[in-house]
Amino acid sequence: MTKDAPLLAVVDDDADVRVALTRLVSSAGFAVETFASGAEFMRSVHDHEPDCVVLDLHMPEMSGFDVQGALAVDHAAVPVIVVTGHDTAESRARAMQMGAKAYLCKPVNDKMLLAAIGGAIGFS
Repeated sequence: MTKDAPLLAVVDDDADVRVALTRLVSSAGFAVETFASGAEFMRSVHDHEPDCVVLDLHMPEMSGFDVQGALAVDHAAVPVIVVTGHDTAESRARAMQMGAKAYLCKPVNDKMLLAAIGGAIGFS
């Protein structure tokens, strides 16, 4: 990772979403790593901690809430931006109570996501 390119982790079980988000954030000057599952991401985070995580809530095996909880224990300084295709008031409240910097619904508005990431890591 270089100072010029903060590292984002995109964690989503939908391959099309991973590709779209990677294109978007790469075009904005971020380095990107993608993960198809929460477990895959958690195995990597100990080796190289990202500057921000864009996290889907609803994934098999390890949900976004599980990932948020695990990050809070060992990597509390890493900001999380939640993206979900299954918005509920309960999910929104829980994600924000667990420390999410933003909660966005799919399809994600590009400008809103980039603004949320920029705000979370202080990058403009």
